[in-house]
Amino acid sequence: MDSYVLPEKFTFPFYYEPHPLSLLAANKLQDYLEHQTDWEHKFYTKEGDTEVAIGKMFGVLVVQTKDNRLGYLAAFSGKLANENHHSMFVPPVFDMLKDDSFFVTGVKVINKINQSIKGIEEDPNYSAYQAYLKAETDLVNLRLAFKRQQMKQDKNRRKAERTAGKASLSPEAFKVLEQSLKDESLGHQYYYKQTVKFWKERLAKTKAGLDVYQDELDALKEARKTKSAGIQKQLFNQYVFLNHKKEEKSLYDIFLPTINDVPPAGAGECAAPKLLQYAFLNDLKPVALAEFWWGESPKSEIRKHGYYYPACRGKCEPILGHMLGGMPMDDNPMLTNPAEGKTIDIIYEDEDLLVVNKPADFFSVPGIHIKDSVLLRMKQRYPRATGPLTVHRLDMSTSGLMLIAKKKEIHKRLQYQFIKRTIKKRYVALLDGNVEGEGGFIDLPHRVDLEDRPRQIVCFEHGKNARTKWEVIERSNQQTRVYFYPITGRTHQLRVHSAHPMGLNIPIIGDDLYGKKGKRLLLHAESIEFEHPVTRAQMRVQVDPEF
Repeated sequence: MDSYVLPEKFTFPFYYEPHPLSLLAANKLQDYLEHQTDWEHKFYTKEGDTEVAIGKMFGVLVVQTKDNRLGYLAAFSGKLANENHHSMFVPPVFDMLKDDSFFVTGVKVINKINQSIKGIEEDPNYSAYQAYLKAETDLVNLRLAFKRQQMKQDKNRRKAERTAGKASLSPEAFKVLEQSLKDESLGHQYYYKQTVKFWKERLAKTKAGLDVYQDELDALKEARKTKSAGIQKQLFNQYVFLNHKKEEKSLYDIFLPTINDVPPAGAGECAAPKLLQYAFLNDLKPVALAEFWWGESPKSEIRKHGYYYPACRGKCEPILGHMLGGMPMDDNPMLTNPAEGKTIDIIYEDEDLLVVNKPADFFSVPGIHIKDSVLLRMKQRYPRATGPLTVHRLDMSTSGLMLIAKKKEIHKRLQYQFIKRTIKKRYVALLDGNVEGEGGFIDLPHRVDLEDRPRQIVCFEHGKNARTKWEVIERSNQQTRVYFYPITGRTHQLRVHSAHPMGLNIPIIGDDLYGKKGKRLLLHAESIEFEHPVTRAQMRVQVDPEF
């Protein structure tokens, strides 16, 4: 390592290219993972396996001693081979799995409560009371509904009799009829109230038998909730993190000022905090950091074997904010305007709308930190335009065609075409490998990763429907050029559908979120077809990609 040039600043952990020293350290660790016999962990599924494979995130931290010697530390996220401690890796910040720890003791208590809860829920008498109460309730509702229907019919009959009597009877006879009808109405109301009372008391007796079980069940669940909350808070306070000045801060205090104010599950167990904690405890100067995925990809996230990834934001950003505070660090590229010096080409324009070619690495609309965008540039160019201007968006990294409406009504009509999916778009992408097959459809719902925005994860339970048609254009040099025809328009849809194992399983070249960072994302919105909202002419605009 001594022959390498040291970086001037520490790695910005949320967006980086691994330093050569980090790559050297990672290669050594990967060689160890390939050949070690110290422990067993199933990273891959083989044919006939019944055990589930679990890939793992690993990290390396290049460090410098006080006498300027270089070395590296290694860590894994979570547990490895069901253990927290392995000789090649730094220890956890806090070992919750120690036999005598409050956590292990507390989990045993919670497990006993869970067994008691399970015992009640599986008790045949409890199930019988639940079924009987439901049957009784359904019967009550049915009978009372029938009685109300009868009363309604009787009311209508009395109304008809009253109307007919008023027209045909003498005043004295009508008065007698009216009193009779009133008495009948009061009698029906009294009978209905008595019926309701009878059934209410009957249901109460049935419910009382069920409540014996339900009260115990509720008490156990409340005890479990209280015990879990206590363990959780105690756990948060046991995770105490250092910074380079050896200033301490607990996990609880670190997350207190955040939006959710409670640390997410697994916070503090990632590789990066473990590495920095060990370095600060042992007076080692952090030089460069890198984290990589090893093994099979998870079902939801997109993780590729051997690919390098930034630290997650949901769990690690608050922790690393404390640990790295005050250290000289690489600039945050997300605070730099990627559109600086770039221009937007106008491909088509008339008095109602225009089609522009957005450069790669250029925001469609203003971001949190960067305001320069297609929208801002259009507002500056057309100060008298009305409405939202941008009809749709492209990812910041994606280049290609965007529709701009100069008038509010034009915007509304074009938006309607998007809603009805009559607008046709075609994208060109260059993928980092050979795709199997010649074309087809990808149907993978996804949603934002709440712990690592803006990354998306595939989620069949809560994800939004996302569908893409694709076809191969050509293959060469272990790369595949494809057409994408998005049927829906979800965030990062084409990038996710390309990279995910249930999609094409090959990321787009230059994809810094789901693949490997490059000069740019090789994804381009090449053509768009739409009906002109004024002339009704069928419009088709195309601009070839630069790659």
